Amino acid sequence: MTEVSTRERFRGLLWLVAAAFFMQSLDSTVVNTAVPAMAEALHVTPLGMRTALTSYVLTLAILIPASPWLCDRFGTRRVFGAAIVVFGAGSLLCGLAQTLPQLVAARVLQGVGGASLMPVGRYVLVRSIAKREFVRAMSTVATFGLLGSVLGPLLGGALVEFTSWRLIFLINVPVAIAGVWMNRRDMPDYRLDHANRFDLFGFLLFAAASALLLTASELSGSKPVPWAQIGLCSVIAVLLGTIYVWHSRRTAHPVADLTLLRVRSVWVSLAGGLFTRLGISGMFLLLVLFLQVGCGWSPLMAGLMMVPQAMGSIAAKWAVNRALVHYGYRRLLLGNTMIVAVLLASFALLGPGTPVWVIASLTFCYGCFTGLQYTTMNTLIYHDLDIKHASMASSMASTVQYLAMSFGIALSTLLMEGMLQGHAHEDYVVAFRWTVVLLGVITAVASRVFGRLRHDRPLVAATAAE
Repeated sequence: MTEVSTRERFRGLLWLVAAAFFMQSLDSTVVNTAVPAMAEALHVTPLGMRTALTSYVLTLAILIPASPWLCDRFGTRRVFGAAIVVFGAGSLLCGLAQTLPQLVAARVLQGVGGASLMPVGRYVLVRSIAKREFVRAMSTVATFGLLGSVLGPLLGGALVEFTSWRLIFLINVPVAIAGVWMNRRDMPDYRLDHANRFDLFGFLLFAAASALLLTASELSGSKPVPWAQIGLCSVIAVLLGTIYVWHSRRTAHPVADLTLLRVRSVWVSLAGGLFTRLGISGMFLLLVLFLQVGCGWSPLMAGLMMVPQAMGSIAAKWAVNRALVHYGYRRLLLGNTMIVAVLLASFALLGPGTPVWVIASLTFCYGCFTGLQYTTMNTLIYHDLDIKHASMASSMASTVQYLAMSFGIALSTLLMEGMLQGHAHEDYVVAFRWTVVLLGVITAVASRVFGRLRHDRPLVAATAAE
């Protein structure tokens, strides 16, 4: 009798996790194209919408470390199902929001649900799929995530132009309902009989410090700038972070194990990823504002210009293994970071009269090299690490990734806001050009972190992807 493969046996699980990945990647890319329309409906400036974007990403960063413990304590089926329900409810409230504070609150609720979707999905696949079939299973799931990132900008532009920006969020509701049904039918229920004690104190310290730092960055965009409040938030955040370092050394199961930073490839991966994403995370929000507000493009056309970036990122994944084998981590990250910085700064050459094919070509090239950058940074963290620390390293990498994205979006919009001399179309063009040049400089400086890697060694394959 022929043995049924685990991919066949857990086909329903693969579809469920793939649908969750698709829904989250779609949601994270579809919003950017709609920012100008949302800003007009909510009576704020387009750059003032950054809080609605950063609040979601910051919530992901804060809550992702709690996902492993929640699974151990309550079981994967219950946690994943609750995550889908909360994400769907947050999407519904986003679609019904009438003011920016309401939208921000709904985005936070979305983040509460979204924080468990990808980590729990990966964990269940690791537990369910045989090792010899795992790569193919993850490739299937990752393909749906990439498909969401390709369709997101285009769908967002089409919905805004022909219907309403509210449908961008409301389309998640029927998907969430189907996901709840599939979760009850196909999700295995893994849990521990005796879960480790959750590091609640450390979790609260980390959450408060992160929120205060983002608050300080948001306050810096106020007129006049409240320097006293910014200083107070920053000092308290640093103090809480220092307390966490002390606390983590005295806790058996900290929410983030800082002892892993003793491994050079781990801290270089985390620090390099942090500074690189500070420079590039807000780029495509800026590009949408440049095209729609500065150049007068329609939402659909602006969304179309985001598709080459996603296609470039997909194309780059075919070259990652070969590039790592040939160059090694140190040379590849040093060189590729500088290429990304130059490409980022080269967006300053664009203007209202630039041909569409030139913009599409530049975004495709930028997508190729940023995709190569992300995948290489994400695999570096596991390179010299014992397999028993892989789960903690993955949690820390995801947390730093989303933290950097939230601060990167805040930084890029604050820089552009500071460069604006008015609200005419040409003012946005000039502000965009100066902002991308500064972001290019920040990205170039990040390459110095990767120079701290000791040397390059022959590699066989990359094992993870963003």
